[in-house]
Amino acid sequence: MRSGDETMPEAANESVPHHAVVVVGGGQAGLSISYYLKARGLDHVVFEKDVAMGAWSKQRWDNFCLVTPNWQCQLPGHPYEGPEPDGFMKKDEIIAYLDAFKRKVDAPLREGVAVKRVKARAGGGFEVTTSAGTVTADQVVATSGGYHTPIIPRLAERLPASIHQLHSEQYRNAQSLPQGAVLVVGSGQSGAQIAEDLHLAGRTVHLAVGDAPRCARFYRGKDVVTWLAEMGYYDMPVERHPLREGVRDNTNHYVTGRDGGRDIDLRKFATEGMKLYGLLDGLDGTTLTFAPTLKSALAEADRVYNGINAAIDKHIAEKGIAAPPPSVYEPVWEPEADPVALDLAAEGITSIIWCIGFQPDFRWLDAPVFNGAGHPQHYRGVTQVPGVYFLGLPWLHTWGSGRFSGIDRDARYVADRIEELAKGETMPLKAAG
Repeated sequence: MRSGDETMPEAANESVPHHAVVVVGGGQAGLSISYYLKARGLDHVVFEKDVAMGAWSKQRWDNFCLVTPNWQCQLPGHPYEGPEPDGFMKKDEIIAYLDAFKRKVDAPLREGVAVKRVKARAGGGFEVTTSAGTVTADQVVATSGGYHTPIIPRLAERLPASIHQLHSEQYRNAQSLPQGAVLVVGSGQSGAQIAEDLHLAGRTVHLAVGDAPRCARFYRGKDVVTWLAEMGYYDMPVERHPLREGVRDNTNHYVTGRDGGRDIDLRKFATEGMKLYGLLDGLDGTTLTFAPTLKSALAEADRVYNGINAAIDKHIAEKGIAAPPPSVYEPVWEPEADPVALDLAAEGITSIIWCIGFQPDFRWLDAPVFNGAGHPQHYRGVTQVPGVYFLGLPWLHTWGSGRFSGIDRDARYVADRIEELAKGETMPLKAAG
């Protein structure tokens, strides 16, 4: 059989390797489910197209750090045990933490093997075609996350060739960009932090602001994440969230753990020379146009910021907690008008960084488990197709599902369902998320 042959008959073939479980993706989700499969004595293999946890070194800029406190790093059997539980690990520290987890799990890992197709077999189970050949499996877990294809708008094709363009996953540092001003498009966590990184490096920064909300870093004596954890927010399942499954489409709040942690206040950046715009709308020659949304975007981000703090105020009052007095954020800058145009040449812009996210790409999984937008439908990672699971997606179950804080609980739950099916037991699917 040729490597990667997708024409193998579905009938059983003793020459084809078989595993009880195939795990697709060797990031923190893939190694977390491996941890629990090993504990249950379940045969499995983890396929990773690159190197395990490679995204953390290849898709993060040099000054990247966590935006949640280190104490939230709770991978299976591998809690953060460093000297700064309330600090924010930097890129090198995160990689070291993950490398230690990889060694501890010692998963049956096959790096450099890409999964090209998974399809059901007529006799039961699945045929898994990889770049290194074909295997069969009783069950399959997709742990490759939902951030696969970088989003870059088609208008980028019409920009002058002299403009250096890159996606957020390619950005490393200010020194790696050509001399000149930089336009950052998108103000989610990556966009806001990259804009800050460039701003602190002394670069002239233009930022196209989207609809991302923001939150305080510290409030009334504690990190806001600590308050929200005490309030039970991070244990709230998606079905109890006011937005239900719609929360999975939300943009994350922007804040930073840099230099010990602080707010990211775009208004303050504006007072220091950063130039802000609304949503990117079009391109006319060398002039970009923007929707008149800057004022409303800043106001909405501040509304969310103050709303989170007000919820903390209520919690403090109800519990009778001694804490510093409350406060309300007041804007330190207001645009005179919504800017609607930016002449790239006139402003000396030589680089554009696209920070508008990723699209999922599960085309390799041939199973009826997706909605019309191509997103998986599941309940806590369990799909309506027996033996097909997802792990590591944002809000798979709770806020922490795609993060170091919640993957343990999710992996344990999915492993339990895998074991039940392997034993011939069943558990009804409560809902399709």
